[in-house]
Amino acid sequence: MTSIRQLRYFQEIAECGSFSAAAERLYVAQSALSRQIKELEQHLGTPLFERTARRPQLTPAGQALLHRTRRLLADLAQAERETRDIGHGLRGTLRLNHSSTVPLTGELLARLNRYVHANPDVSVDIAQQSSEAQLEDIAAGRLDIGLLRLPVLRQHAGVTLHELYSEPLLLAVAAEHPLATAQAVPLERLCAEPFVSIPHRDRGGLSYLSASLCMEAGFFPRAAQVTSRKTTQLQLIQAGFGVALLPACMRDIAPASVRFIPLQPMCRSSVALACRQGAEKLVQAFARAMGAHHA
Repeated sequence: MTSIRQLRYFQEIAECGSFSAAAERLYVAQSALSRQIKELEQHLGTPLFERTARRPQLTPAGQALLHRTRRLLADLAQAERETRDIGHGLRGTLRLNHSSTVPLTGELLARLNRYVHANPDVSVDIAQQSSEAQLEDIAAGRLDIGLLRLPVLRQHAGVTLHELYSEPLLLAVAAEHPLATAQAVPLERLCAEPFVSIPHRDRGGLSYLSASLCMEAGFFPRAAQVTSRKTTQLQLIQAGFGVALLPACMRDIAPASVRFIPLQPMCRSSVALACRQGAEKLVQAFARAMGAHHA
């Protein structure tokens, strides 16, 4: 069987124009080089070089083989580079999902942009998904990276969470709401307000955090007639169905008629990156670029 070494030797001789020059460039003995070419010719059953001339000339069979050899060795070199890059986390496709309350805006989008520009051989496939579903898909190997809002209620074996940053929680109301012009609003003043987002018994995230803060202030949020845990709640607030506690980043995607008012005292919400423990280097490198220092 023809070996890669034989093809490399053959190409080097053809391009150098002599066995001695090729042997020098390959750092092998000329006798070893000649032996490999002789074995290649015996295997193929045809001479590759005319050795009667001062410089070895390719036979028609040798010319045909050289054309194919160049392509084959170039493809092999490319395959080696790609394999090496993938092994070092420099090439591949990342599957990334984010929850509706972690929009890709502001600093988060800036970090993603810097990573993509620094890694032109990496593509990122992005979709929106609930925090719980992200964790399930990461644990099952269907997803690489999750961006979600803490807290999470269910832990999954083999999945790690890295807190990226925290940001203020704000009261979001319609422009016509009586609190729309307030400088700050104590949480206890919201006890009679309808909330367009209430927690699910099995889900954490923003709605769970909001309810926890309200209970600390002495009440459980009253459900509006129409509710949502997705970005749809911005439209519900705009239409006057009720209010919600939303992270500051939601201002970037909110309709102009939704007002955001600071809470008193200030409340904060954290965003985390989720990935598998011992994830491949591509995932680890992306997690570090997004701010997960222990990924």
